[in-house]
Amino acid sequence: MEDVSGVSNTKASKAKKVHLIHSKRRLLTLQRREELSHNIRYISKVPVSLVMDTEFLTLHPGDPLSKLVQELRGGEESSAVVVDDEGKLLGFVTMKDILHFFEPPKRYSVVGGINLLKKYSVNRASRVGDIMVKKPITINVDENLGRAIQIMLETGKHHLPVVDDENRVHGVLEVKDIIRLIRIVSY
Repeated sequence: MEDVSGVSNTKASKAKKVHLIHSKRRLLTLQRREELSHNIRYISKVPVSLVMDTEFLTLHPGDPLSKLVQELRGGEESSAVVVDDEGKLLGFVTMKDILHFFEPPKRYSVVGGINLLKKYSVNRASRVGDIMVKKPITINVDENLGRAIQIMLETGKHHLPVVDDENRVHGVLEVKDIIRLIRIVSY
């Protein structure tokens, strides 16, 4: 009988230790969430101008599409701001916009194939203005990250041109910039 009670005591002891470990983990998780919640509240008040990328790719609507593709190939760049001679925003292009431009027809038929060939041959003469988003969603340079995050979540956009009241471009804010800041304040 002692063996059975000894086994029961051991099992009870292990169960108690496991419960204690889970309780400590739960407490640490709650503390971590509270800390992150505080940091997130802080992040939402950070001005967009402190986080935005001020070195961004700018093009003009008349630039050839090949220039855009070459510039985006450079590495870090994943979007381009299209401006006029005064630096005012005319449009915005992301890599996704380029893919949509080259999207094949829904049905692969002979007619669709011919149209696809025509589209690719036209593209050599195509300009940035042909594929840019003409009314991009933007954020004002005086806004904070809380507003930027809200806009990104509501619209599904990962890039926001940052403009002033006269529509001059000051930078580009990307999701990766916000994540980088979250990473910094979270550790």
